[in-house]
Amino acid sequence: MDTTERQPRKQGWRFALLALVLAVAISGLVRSLWIDVYYIPSESMEPLLGTGDRILVSRTAFSSEPIRRGDIVVFDGRGSFAPLSSGKGPLVDAVNAAGQWFGLVGSETTYVKRVIGVAGDHVQCCDASGHLTVNGQVFEESYLYPGDQPSKQKFDVVVPDGRLWLMGDHRSRSADSRGLLGAPGGGMVPVERVIGRPVQIIWPLDRFAEMPRSTQADTTKNGQ
Repeated sequence: MDTTERQPRKQGWRFALLALVLAVAISGLVRSLWIDVYYIPSESMEPLLGTGDRILVSRTAFSSEPIRRGDIVVFDGRGSFAPLSSGKGPLVDAVNAAGQWFGLVGSETTYVKRVIGVAGDHVQCCDASGHLTVNGQVFEESYLYPGDQPSKQKFDVVVPDGRLWLMGDHRSRSADSRGLLGAPGGGMVPVERVIGRPVQIIWPLDRFAEMPRSTQADTTKNGQ
């Protein structure tokens, strides 16, 4: 009699575990192929994105059309913005990866920045009026953090094929392509390292909002 009563509970526990495993597997598949969640760990993209924001990132956003100037991208910075290995050991890396998967912590190798230059672009800062220019034309930047200059650091670069010049909107708080000019790759991020484009702020709820694609792309010479 006791064995008969315990059996349904055991089967229910197994069913719940199987359902949980399937849910995690399906979620992992969706997040690896279509849409992912990313935690914003810094002030570098203020005022658009704040520290602690969680965003949905479309992995297919650039599958049908190329990345343009003004686009915001989430990318794997290993080999450009970050070392290829964290050097902290597999256990620490596994714990960090779990926290990132659940959107609880930011990644030390995944970044979100704005595309300022694409392949072939001549990007300079700053001109006599203090503006950033792309291909000799002023690049209008209405998204900059209030009071920030386009850049206090001068630079003059030509973006190679297959690379991107990336900068944060909060220039005085952003570690970006400018700080890697002397490093291998010159601060340029390979296009194939781009994970996707942020499409929605999902947390905190008072900041829940869609993130439409930027219209800043056509403000330079010949709209290229």
